[in-house]
Amino acid sequence: MNKLFSFLVILVMAFHIWRPLGLPGLRRRGDFWKIAIAAMILFGLDVVLRGH
Repeated sequence: MNKLFSFLVILVMAFHIWRPLGLPGLRRRGDFWKIAIAAMILFGLDVVLRGH
């Protein structure tokens, strides 16, 4: 599941660079890093909650 999620995050980031999503906080192409930060937080929560 994490591999699929990682792939989807990369696709969303690439799409956002190509065509900005227009969501609040994601209106410019340079805001793609915010998607990466959100993904890192989600991965961290996954590790903490699953107790690897």
